[in-house]
Amino acid sequence: MTVEVLSGKSKFDEVINSGNVIFVDFWATWCGPCRMISPVFDKLSEHHENNPDVRFYKVDIDAEMEIAEEVGVRAVPTFLAFKDGNKIGSFVSAEPKGLQALISQHAGAAKPSAY
Repeated sequence: MTVEVLSGKSKFDEVINSGNVIFVDFWATWCGPCRMISPVFDKLSEHHENNPDVRFYKVDIDAEMEIAEEVGVRAVPTFLAFKDGNKIGSFVSAEPKGLQALISQHAGAAKPSAY
């Protein structure tokens, strides 16, 4: 599954209100830990490539300050999970096991698929 870059507040709102479980990596280009955990986020997204109800995105906090402020990002990397426009989980760290736990816990919140 490809991790998509989210640009623009309206697109962000559309994605998090899509009815799918949405995982978002809030990162910054100057953040070393963000660059270290990014491949882990990408790899974890591949485990859900056959589930159309789970999606993965990235938001650059410097390019999309309005989005970062709205959801309360105070440190990077921050990973947030959304469903139906509501934040259902968060993890703030570059620790792979914690990120994996966030995704495992909330990917199950996706509606059952007929695949």
